[in-house]
Amino acid sequence: MYWGPGGSGGAGRRAPHGGGGSGPPRRTALADLTDDWLTGLFAAGSQGLRGVSLVAVGGYGRGELSPRSDLDLLLLHDGTDSAAVAALADRLWYPVWDLGLDLDHSVRTPVEARKTAADDLKAQLGLLDARHIAGDLGLTAGLRTAVLADWRNQAPKRLPQLQELCEERAERQGELQYLLEPDLKEARGGLRDAIALRAVAASWLADAPREGLADARRRLLDVRDALHLATGRATDRLALQEQDQVAAELGLLDADTLLRQVYEAARVVSYASDVTWREVGRVLRSRAVRPRLRAMLGGGKPVAERSPLAEGVVEQDGEVGLARTARPERDPVLPLRAAAAAAQADLPISLHAVRRMAAAVRPLPTPWPAEAREQLVTLLGSGRATIEVWEALEAEGLITRLLPDWERVRCRPQRNAVHIWTVDRHLIETAVRASELTRRVGRPDLLLVAALLHDIGKGWPGDHSVAGEIIARDVAARIGFDRVDVAVLATLVRHHLLLVDTATRRDLEDPATVRSVAEAVGSQGTLELLHALTEADALATGPAAWSSWRGSLVADLVKRVSAVLAGDAPEEPEAPAPTAEMERLAIEACRTGGPVLALRAQTEPVDTDAEPATVPDDPEPLGVELLIAVPDQPGVLPSVAGVLAMHRLTVRTAELRALDLPDGVDGSVLLLNWRVAAEYGSLPQAARLRADLVRALDGSLDISARLAERDAAYPRRRGVVAPPPRVTVAPAASRLATVIEVRAHDAPGLLHRIGRALETARVRVRSMHVSTLGANAVDAFYVTGTKGEPLPGEEAASVARAVEEALRG
Repeated sequence: MYWGPGGSGGAGRRAPHGGGGSGPPRRTALADLTDDWLTGLFAAGSQGLRGVSLVAVGGYGRGELSPRSDLDLLLLHDGTDSAAVAALADRLWYPVWDLGLDLDHSVRTPVEARKTAADDLKAQLGLLDARHIAGDLGLTAGLRTAVLADWRNQAPKRLPQLQELCEERAERQGELQYLLEPDLKEARGGLRDAIALRAVAASWLADAPREGLADARRRLLDVRDALHLATGRATDRLALQEQDQVAAELGLLDADTLLRQVYEAARVVSYASDVTWREVGRVLRSRAVRPRLRAMLGGGKPVAERSPLAEGVVEQDGEVGLARTARPERDPVLPLRAAAAAAQADLPISLHAVRRMAAAVRPLPTPWPAEAREQLVTLLGSGRATIEVWEALEAEGLITRLLPDWERVRCRPQRNAVHIWTVDRHLIETAVRASELTRRVGRPDLLLVAALLHDIGKGWPGDHSVAGEIIARDVAARIGFDRVDVAVLATLVRHHLLLVDTATRRDLEDPATVRSVAEAVGSQGTLELLHALTEADALATGPAAWSSWRGSLVADLVKRVSAVLAGDAPEEPEAPAPTAEMERLAIEACRTGGPVLALRAQTEPVDTDAEPATVPDDPEPLGVELLIAVPDQPGVLPSVAGVLAMHRLTVRTAELRALDLPDGVDGSVLLLNWRVAAEYGSLPQAARLRADLVRALDGSLDISARLAERDAAYPRRRGVVAPPPRVTVAPAASRLATVIEVRAHDAPGLLHRIGRALETARVRVRSMHVSTLGANAVDAFYVTGTKGEPLPGEEAASVARAVEEALRG
């Protein structure tokens, strides 16, 4: 592969690549090659010219050239011969452009360079890394000395500006340690922040924690090198479709291993940034206050006040530190006690305190003493303040020493559009959400620990709920819970998805559904905890995972299960009596011989007795109730689903049944009671829906062709290749029907295609339950034979295979 210069009589220079030439040696070699080439250009173009030097700034100044990096160059001159300098600049810049290299260039005197730096913070940061390439070394050295002196003199003003730039960039780009497609340079914890930390150190005002920082920066640069080589482009965005190739370039196992290393590096940079900016703020506040204190105290250095927070723990200067009497080597509970005190006070733990504890503290005995367990629960129940404190402990390795199983989920990516966090951060976020729900349960300690452990099995192969149950039993026993509490925690972890999965994918009117949940949960107390854990887990997952609609379904299920656990057996469902409106629609459908429909908007009533954290500011629309009465005929389900897809309506719930007509009315009518919502924009008019449905049923509207045309009209974009659909029969899910589960990539017309496949298989759909999580659809269809009975085993399996084949085709 060729990166660099080859003009001006020199042969193309081969960039070191692979083997021992990767990483820092390759970047240094690229910089050296470029230096040699530019030195030759400078020598050829500057004969007889004095008082001029060529200076590398920015990344090139640091010697950090990636395969597709641009060149940041400053042609510095003393101002005695501007015309000759301009001619020299042309002789330098044009060969660079001729090679197709990106160039950021300037021509300035030292005075001009310092003035530009004074006016432009980014320019000043670039000059802090100025490095001499060719020409007058004294001129370059003088500029470097002056720029560093200016930076140190202006630090009290400049550093707050730099911090603001970092915060604005983080707001725009997000946090590198959690993004599935991160920007290695611009995201928080990326290369820009690493450069900012160098600038803070150069100010002599504060310094970053150095342990691990150089390695983290090197890792991010290595990944950027591999990204440039894999894509052939100067990009810092680690896109999904390129991660496997980048991982291979670096000799890593797979894309997940790559992301985990990137996240670990970003976490080091982010933590160092937090500590450094906190220290900058402390120093600047101290400088502002010191003159007044000296005047009041008559000189001398003031002593910062120390306020006790807990045994061995104090607050000093806005941070939590260790008391002078603290003895970490004799007090194994001290890290948890200090962390809980810091979180309760909403204060950070000082870097010195965390490192001292990490270096000296002894392991906790097994099982933990009661105080340790209580301090852990206090820490987890402290709300948003828990996150920063937990990250401080984790940065120094204290978390994995307390909970060894944490290592497997630390920095582990989740390749699911619904999840916005890594596994470990999701667990902490769930605890934060659970802390808002502790007033709803009788055992808040079990709720908080279950929140911390519910996804702990994701570090192991297989079903993470099954693996997590085993780990949760071990961890709960180790931290000192008794046998009964250990069993409850294990049940919560094993079944943490049970309520939301059942509520959104099963028929709650079916007694078998409610009984199966009651059997799994076992007690009212566990059900109460599981309900709160379900909500906390969903809220901590991301905005697509929870809504008032989902919450209402889960609450309905919990109410039914609670009744069973109280001894009230669920009654066998009876077909609900049709409402007057349903009868009217059915009679009208019989009279006209075609479909009749009605749209009725509904919103969820707000529970005013609920906890404040769970009450929405505004009632959330549950969608629109769509009632359709159609004379019994083939093709009703795919036709209705297709027409709704054409009109961009999302189906949330659906029921289809034959309706008994009043005496004296002949014929058979199918009634569809669906709840739908517009993907965007306003709802279509009922008349338009009916007109299209009439055409779909009589065959004059080719829905499949219309949906295909619409799909073809949109530009194809590269993206993640979705896994193939999977269709299965849920065993023993209902005594009234066979439950066919469909898991597939969500797409317009998906329900239409499923409906056609079920119609072809000659089964009747009793009801269906739709659940869409991000790009994934998980739908359950309760189907029967033509006489209304569940399907025999082999026939059910055959129907599932037919639907799967139809979706794969």
